[in-house]
Amino acid sequence: MMICSFRTLLNHLIKMDTALRFLNIAFVLFALFMGIKQGWSMISGKEEMIDLFGKWNIGKSGVMIIGVITVIGALMMLFPKTFVWGNFIMAATILLIIAFHLSDKDWRGVAIELPFFFLSLVITYLQYPFIKQPTEG
Repeated sequence: MMICSFRTLLNHLIKMDTALRFLNIAFVLFALFMGIKQGWSMISGKEEMIDLFGKWNIGKSGVMIIGVITVIGALMMLFPKTFVWGNFIMAATILLIIAFHLSDKDWRGVAIELPFFFLSLVITYLQYPFIKQPTEG
């Protein structure tokens, strides 16, 4: 039977913590990119966004407002004090789109949006990755 020393166990936990932190940074940067990309598509009135939201009787002005909210939510994720609120806004806008897809029984649309919704929840759970979190104890 092999017994790990406390130091070996601690080193493995530190490596795991660092790997998880880098993974979380990658998640946040991906969500930031997607939020700004999709939000900008809505703000600029891209035809596919207008058509998508038009199915749900949301006009160009409504799409632009949702786009501004999406971009603001994405940018809020960059700052520790607004990180959770930014994630909440991102998750809420994604959930709104999921609800619209469900009202149309568009399961493909729901399936496309669900991973982004869960990503927002995972990012919120993992907390703000750009500063070292205080350790307990």
